[in-house]
Amino acid sequence: MPEPRVASFPAIRGALKFYQIASIITGVMLLLLVTEMVLKYTPIHLELFLGGSGGFLWFAEVVETAEGLESTGDGFNISLGILVAHGWFYVVYLFACFRMWSLMRWRFPRFILLALGGVVPLLSFFMETRVARDVKAYLAHREATESSPDAAAANTTPEGAR
Repeated sequence: MPEPRVASFPAIRGALKFYQIASIITGVMLLLLVTEMVLKYTPIHLELFLGGSGGFLWFAEVVETAEGLESTGDGFNISLGILVAHGWFYVVYLFACFRMWSLMRWRFPRFILLALGGVVPLLSFFMETRVARDVKAYLAHREATESSPDAAAANTTPEGAR
């Protein structure tokens, strides 16, 4: 597998920072989404609302009807907002994963593992830590190798003289 070019290291550092931020936000949104799903689909049957007849922040009961579950609340449905926000931000997270994966020239299964970080609770936090550690170590190793006198001499020596 080809290695990243040294000239792309600044882009890799930028992609890593973007991936780290996207990973943390996606992980938090996923935890909020799981909490919302537990509140709504377990016997608790509640959804969170902003404003409306219940006050500033309040929980409204979710009732079962012939069409499925329906909320009894009015105002802005924060539970639905969390669902939509996570969905859209997951797209941003996938872009960050793709950018990191393509710049580092990793194999495709690693991209799948990165993408799973946005749908498996807590995985994005573990992946963010591991990817940051691996990428920083790789960049430091390659820069040390490229800047060492032996590597510089090996790069300037003609092919026939080796």
